[in-house]
Amino acid sequence: MAADAELEIAVLRHQVAILRRQVKRPIYRVSDRAFLAAASRMLGREAWGAFLVRPETLLRWHRQLVRRKWTRPYRPPGRPALDLEVRALILRLGRENPRWGYMRIRGELLKLGVRVSATTIATLLRRHGLGPAPRRGPTWREFLRAQAAGILACDFLTVDTVRLKTLYVLVWIELATRRVHLAGATPNPDSAWVTQQARNLAMVLRDEGRSLRFLIHDRDTKFSGSFDEVFRSEGVKAVLTPIRAPNANAFCERWVGTVRAECLDWTIVLGRRHLERVLRTYVQHYNEARPHRGLDLRTPIVDSSPAAGDVVAANVRRRDVLGGLLHEYRAAA
Repeated sequence: MAADAELEIAVLRHQVAILRRQVKRPIYRVSDRAFLAAASRMLGREAWGAFLVRPETLLRWHRQLVRRKWTRPYRPPGRPALDLEVRALILRLGRENPRWGYMRIRGELLKLGVRVSATTIATLLRRHGLGPAPRRGPTWREFLRAQAAGILACDFLTVDTVRLKTLYVLVWIELATRRVHLAGATPNPDSAWVTQQARNLAMVLRDEGRSLRFLIHDRDTKFSGSFDEVFRSEGVKAVLTPIRAPNANAFCERWVGTVRAECLDWTIVLGRRHLERVLRTYVQHYNEARPHRGLDLRTPIVDSSPAAGDVVAANVRRRDVLGGLLHEYRAAA
């Protein structure tokens, strides 16, 4: 057995010698270097001729292993960074609870098993524009969403006739239902006309048994004191938008853009009566037949839930509006 082993070793050594003549520079992995360096410490110097590398290389590999053993992993100075999930959770608590202070947020995190200092929470919130709790009131968007059921917004839009005469149109929109009310059109929107339109709308809302809390409009001089007094007598508070801030009255501004894109930009207005007739038709289409993205694709005042059963394409009827400019589709009975 010993003779067979020695013969096998001799054969292997001879094959290694053959490979040495063919391979110029072998590539050693990290694991290969570690094994060979450890094996070199177990063999005597006289047996190092079995290695494919020089003795200096084996010693250098061993020194690298020793250095790596005693070298601590590098850590940048300062406190360790917050985990991304913890950062997202802190920002979420700060945005969803604007009246919570830093310690309140820290206590909530401790309940969830997350330990973060109040200083870290304060720094993170300030970095993302969330100041101390007493200064973080509801935003304008949050106010509109919370009070939408009792808010009415109004605005003017201008339309030029075929003879380049400018007409002013007053419209109202209910933020909760997106229902639009058309006041009328006039070439001279003075205080008396605007106040009368306010009385007409207040009478309609009173007859329908509907109550409002706020009226949003800009600081246009057309909205006079008597205009606000009509709604004040109905228990409605007028809220004026900031100067040059159309986003504060975004619902009306969006509707004005919609009516222009879908109707007015494709219609040549002949006069005031023609404009009022076109807008009344469009407002009826908008309130009763046009799906609204803000209402989960429902219409403002008509139940547009899908009918039960399968709809056959042959039973769908089309109704042309404004001479075919708009189309309405309904399932035949």
